[in-house]
Amino acid sequence: MRRASIGLLTLLAHVCGPASSYHLDAPNGVDAYLFVPPENALSKAKIELGRRLFFDRRLSADQSTSCASCHRPERAFSDTAPRAIGVFGRVGRRNAPALINVGYGKSFSWDGRTASIEEQVLRAIQDSLELALPLDEMVARLRADAYYRRAYRQSFGGDVSAEATARALASYLRTLRSGDSPRDRFHLGDTLGLSVEARRGFRLFAGKANCSRCHMGPTLSDEEFHNTGVSFGGGDAGRAEVTGRDGDRGAFNTPTLRDVALTSPYMHDGSFRMLEEVIEFYNRGGGPNPHLDSEIQPLGLTPEEKRSLLAFLQSLTGERCHGRMRC
Repeated sequence: MRRASIGLLTLLAHVCGPASSYHLDAPNGVDAYLFVPPENALSKAKIELGRRLFFDRRLSADQSTSCASCHRPERAFSDTAPRAIGVFGRVGRRNAPALINVGYGKSFSWDGRTASIEEQVLRAIQDSLELALPLDEMVARLRADAYYRRAYRQSFGGDVSAEATARALASYLRTLRSGDSPRDRFHLGDTLGLSVEARRGFRLFAGKANCSRCHMGPTLSDEEFHNTGVSFGGGDAGRAEVTGRDGDRGAFNTPTLRDVALTSPYMHDGSFRMLEEVIEFYNRGGGPNPHLDSEIQPLGLTPEEKRSLLAFLQSLTGERCHGRMRC
């Protein structure tokens, strides 16, 4: 695992060249610069079009499900079901991850199989367990709508297309930001920003509990893949499905901990309903298996320490901003 420290809130950020970075008016604690492909520069028109598409059920085969059905704004753009439920009631393989601050990601999906948000949204639209809509049919539906014909011309100067749809959705997703949490305000000098118990929890997070080995930077994720032993041997090979390496079996992308109190159930398979269960899982050393990450060890936390760690995790709930460049 990476050995960077979580610091206070001068946390590690993505380093992007001037041609590939974009400034958003971000909440406290969140890096204002995120990677935006030069060919898909942000604009208000694209963001609004992407927002409309995100909530439109016509992007699913049976017109029953939208992106927002599994990524609910009030849940930090995550879901309440252990595994995502797509069209025709089909149950997916994994939990729908929180999309908050997704614009800072390096790769996407629990196993990192896609390298850009643009690619990921088209995968979700076509996936048989998600929206299951062929792209040509999606384009035909959108072209039949006068609003969309105007919006695509305004945003892209041309007709409705799958590529433009991906770019619009990605533009909206890059505006999903969360920050200015009690923890952020405390580290910026608000001495009343965190309770005494949550401060003890932060020291545990960065020390004895070892959480900051993987949950670091402004998004509290190292964007790497780790085997913690969750449901190992249950048929989901995780990162190994992408790399083909046996050593990656059971490894999954580190999720953000921002707004974590809102994103239950937890883990790639939604196997834990409560944060207390997650803390207890790591306290006992995860799930033993041949590929368990070397950093996962029994923690020996006392009941009081567990409560303090929980209080700190709850302090990561922040102010959410989406659909606009300025928060």
